[in-house]
Amino acid sequence: MQAKYISYQQTNAFSSIVLDYIGGKAKLEDFYKYSPTIQGFEKAIAERKFSGDRELLTRTLQRQYMHIEPSALVLSNIALLADDRTFTITTGHQLNIFTGPLYFIYKIVTAINLARDLKKQFPDYNFVPVYWMATEDHDFEEINHVKLEDKMLTWQSKATGATGRISTKDFTETLVAYKGFLGISGNGDELAKKVEKAYTNNKKLADATRELVDSLFGEYGLICTDADDAALKAQFAPVIAQDILEQHSFELINTTSKRLEEKGYKPQVNPREINFFYMDDNLRERIVQEGELFQVMNTEISFTKDSLTAEIKSHPERFSPNVVMRPVYQEIILPNLAYIGGGAEVTYWLQLKANFDYYKVAYPVLILRNSAIVIDERSARKMQILDISATDLFDTDEQLKNKWVKAHVGDSLCLDDEQRAIRAVFDQIKLNSYKIDKTLSLSAEAAKTKSLKLVTNLEKKLLRAEKRKHTTSLEQISQLKNKLFPSGVLQERVLNIAPVYVLYGEDFINSLVRHFKPLDHKFTVIYA
Repeated sequence: MQAKYISYQQTNAFSSIVLDYIGGKAKLEDFYKYSPTIQGFEKAIAERKFSGDRELLTRTLQRQYMHIEPSALVLSNIALLADDRTFTITTGHQLNIFTGPLYFIYKIVTAINLARDLKKQFPDYNFVPVYWMATEDHDFEEINHVKLEDKMLTWQSKATGATGRISTKDFTETLVAYKGFLGISGNGDELAKKVEKAYTNNKKLADATRELVDSLFGEYGLICTDADDAALKAQFAPVIAQDILEQHSFELINTTSKRLEEKGYKPQVNPREINFFYMDDNLRERIVQEGELFQVMNTEISFTKDSLTAEIKSHPERFSPNVVMRPVYQEIILPNLAYIGGGAEVTYWLQLKANFDYYKVAYPVLILRNSAIVIDERSARKMQILDISATDLFDTDEQLKNKWVKAHVGDSLCLDDEQRAIRAVFDQIKLNSYKIDKTLSLSAEAAKTKSLKLVTNLEKKLLRAEKRKHTTSLEQISQLKNKLFPSGVLQERVLNIAPVYVLYGEDFINSLVRHFKPLDHKFTVIYA
């Protein structure tokens, strides 16, 4: 597989705040601590003082990996976390079945490659890639399906509560359907064995996801972390109590969001007065304050201030952070140096720095994950025949067709010269009219506008007529766009790893590792 790189601006798929962040625009400097550059990492390494419990983290991860057989590198990386010279490079995502869309894979590869790059730059330190499993998330409908080319496969279950705790006992039918898609080829059979082992050997979705991700990335030393753990959550307990009772996050993040809006950016998330859920088996519900009581919504559970404080102290694992407080929890328990996220994540992390500062928690280097499009051999041949570049692909279907027709017909569709001639004629008429009667110049201007509009409409008719003569080529363009941009969006947001793994096997992930460059801030075009 070969790779080419284009700027994120050329894809027309990223927000202005993301482009300005990776571009180092000055107006965003107050919203983060370290630039996403080698220089930023050098400063972060010098200043990062981790006060969490490394020994506890190491023991917890060793326990979480007891039921699988991780690679020697994974075990070595877990042990390294006890060393003060070791930092984590973290990405996170929901527990999508069968890994979900391709960007799940891209996030992890970005973390792996960034850890490798930093080790080369700073050999006296260790950098461990981490996948933070969003085991406490309760949005089952967001993770229970996967797109397999033109088929949507859905896990039909009445699951409730934190997704990491969901039982896999009713997953058999979904697993059989997925394996059916993979077929009997060598690569398909290889992936089928991985998913079958993961989902049949483990009773909880969190454990199944860990085993599947480890089977794909264990050789690169990736550690999967499940923070739904009482001992880890105990380190977070003081912040849980303070934030629920005093509600600082709500004010701090809202203030930052207003500042971002004043600079022309749209915030990604809205904080609540209380940014925690109460969680137990089959339950994860928001906590709201009603008078002097703290009520767990849709239940009869409530707390006074004193009983809430006691509950947090006794059972911190029952308090689950939402999207704005989870990052704080992450940075408290991990010796983290960088967080890798997609465009939406980068945006909401830029809303959080004041909150980190208030709770005196280190803010990491924020990195936009690598994005990519995989162009198969057949599509590449079609692009060559049609003379379409990788950059052209990011135009809309209509823009691409118009550009193609104009490029292949020549100047006959372009009436710019004619429009310039019309402007010159009417400008002269307007000047002559003004000399005779000043009011006539307005009539001349109106006549010019009407004439130019007629020419523009004629140009559009010529284009439509020319399109009818190239129906076959234009249909091929539509097919190409539909294949590479399913549902009209970036391929990585829809396509699962299954079809590409069937075609390319382990070479697909190996190729991503070869070609992704986390600190170059470029979109990757992979020719398979």
